[in-house]
Amino acid sequence: MIGNDIHTLAQRLWKINRSITGEGVRETLSILKDIIPSLKIHSVPTGTPVFDWTVPNEWKVTDAYIVTPDGEKICKFADNNLHLLGYSIPFKGRMSLSELKNHLYTLPEQPDAIPYITSYYKERWGFCLTHEQYESLVEGEYEVYIESELFQGELNYGELLIKGQSEKEIFLSTYICHPSMANNELSGPCLALALAVWLKKQNNLEYSYRFVFAPEMIGSAAVLEKYKDHFKQNVIAAFNLTCVGDNRTWSFLPSRKGHSYADKIALHCLKHHTTEFKKYSWHNRGSDESMYCAPFIDLPMVSVMRSKYETYPEYHTSLDTIGDVVNAEGMEASLNLHKKMIRILENDCLPSALVLGEPQLGRRNLYPMISTKGSSKSVRKRLDLISYSDATMSLLEIAEECDLPFEEILDELKILKSHKVLDSLPLTHGE
Repeated sequence: MIGNDIHTLAQRLWKINRSITGEGVRETLSILKDIIPSLKIHSVPTGTPVFDWTVPNEWKVTDAYIVTPDGEKICKFADNNLHLLGYSIPFKGRMSLSELKNHLYTLPEQPDAIPYITSYYKERWGFCLTHEQYESLVEGEYEVYIESELFQGELNYGELLIKGQSEKEIFLSTYICHPSMANNELSGPCLALALAVWLKKQNNLEYSYRFVFAPEMIGSAAVLEKYKDHFKQNVIAAFNLTCVGDNRTWSFLPSRKGHSYADKIALHCLKHHTTEFKKYSWHNRGSDESMYCAPFIDLPMVSVMRSKYETYPEYHTSLDTIGDVVNAEGMEASLNLHKKMIRILENDCLPSALVLGEPQLGRRNLYPMISTKGSSKSVRKRLDLISYSDATMSLLEIAEECDLPFEEILDELKILKSHKVLDSLPLTHGE
C-alpha cells in the first residue's frame, strides 16, 4: 500500500459521520477490517468508567438543517456533516434570527470555512456555517430541524496485534472520531493501516506491533483501562499517528519526559531523512499522547507529523480536505519515514568486537591496500563503528555519534559481521 492507495482509502472514508461513538465509528472500523480481517473490534458500554472518564451515551444523527424565512434549506447535514454541532441533542422549533444566533458557530477570521465544533459532555444543539453565510442571514422566522438520538449504546475501537518473536511491543495509536477532515482525521488511520499491511508482509519480526484505532481521549482511556499494566511492562516505543498527510513541513512532538527510545529514533530519522523539521515541546501536546504519557502511565509515545494539529490554517475546518491539504505525496513520505523508524527498532543492537585491538582489515579486503594520504577516508565509518563496538553503545547511539544515518552504519555492521570482525548482541530494554 503506497501513497495513492492510502489516498484512495481516505476518499472512501471521507463522507462517514464519525464521532466518539456511533455507527460512523463502526462503519469506519468495518472498512479497515475488510482490508485487514484480523482487526478486532471491541465495544465498551455506555456508563462504563474508564479512569477519570465515563463512556457517554451513543449519538446517532438522521438529518439536520435550518429553513430560512424564504424557505431555503441551509446548514444541511446531508451536504456536509460539519454543519451540525457534534453530539447535538434533537430539536425541532421555530425562532427569530437573534435566538438562532445563540446556536450558530463561525470563524470570522476564516469567513469561507465551516468550523468543527463539538459538545460531547454537555447537552446542547447547534449548527456550524461559514461566516460569509452567517453574515447573509436576514431577519425573520427560522425553522430548526435536528433529528438525532442520544441513547445507551457503546463506544467502539479497533485493535490489531502483529506478533513478533519478542513479547516486547511497539504501540501505534490513531483516532477515528472526527467527521470529514483529511489531515487531522483520516491521515492517521490510513497511515496506520498502510504500516500494518506492510508489517504483516515482513518475515521474522523481532517485536510485536499493536495498532489501536480508537476515539480520541475517551477511547485511549478505555484502551488503557484494559491494557495499562501490560503496556507499562511491554511497550518499548509508542507512536501517535495523526496529521501525517500534507507535504508542507515536518513536525515532532516528544514524549512527556523527552528522552525515551522512541524520541531518539524519531529525532534521528527526522534529522537524516528530512530537509528540516519543527521540534515542539511537550507543552504543545493536544492529542492522545496526553492520556498515554500521563503520570504513572508514562508510555514512551511520540508523534512524527507533517503540519502539526492547531498550526495549519485548515485545521478543524471544512478546508482540511483531500487534495487541498492531504495528498498522495505527503502520505507516502510519512509512510516511508515511519518504515525507517521501524527498521531501526528491528535492527538496533549492541555491536561487539570479536577481535582484540585494531583488526587488520586489509587482509579481509575491507581496507585500501595502497596507503596514501587520506586513504582511510573511504572506510572511516567502518573504522569508527569498530572503535565504538564494545557492547555498551547501541547501533543507533553509534550512528548518532558518527552523525550518519542508521542504515549506513547497519550496512557496515552486516559487512563486518560477515567477516567475523564484529558480532551483535540484543538490546535488553531494561529487562
